[in-house]
Amino acid sequence: MKRKKKLKTAITLSKTFVFALPPLTLACLAFFLTINNPLHAREKSKPPDYALIFGTVWGPDDRPVYGVEVRIRVSGEKKARWRVSSNHLGEFEQRVPVGKQDYVLSTDLKGYRNPAYKHLQPGPEVTVHIE
Repeated sequence: MKRKKKLKTAITLSKTFVFALPPLTLACLAFFLTINNPLHAREKSKPPDYALIFGTVWGPDDRPVYGVEVRIRVSGEKKARWRVSSNHLGEFEQRVPVGKQDYVLSTDLKGYRNPAYKHLQPGPEVTVHIE
């Protein structure tokens, strides 16, 4: 009667040293390293909360306007914290911190060079309240 040999997986660390592990041990080691990977732990962490301000820039002919800079500032401050441009659909969006706050949105037409809208005037400032 012949004896069956147990399968072993060999890992060569150098030309002279061979370290042999049974397949089950190797699988357990790989599983352990996967679970305890710090990068894996970071992926599970919850992303920070945020509020989203979004809108559309419309022209005088009721068409969306591309490339207009929208400035967003905290109410009570003079300097804009965020500047975003409208996309080809006239839409823009900006993440802001969560919390009760008022934001003021305004458009900036300096440097805007679309001949179809060369007579555009900045619209009124819009206040957005985040609760």
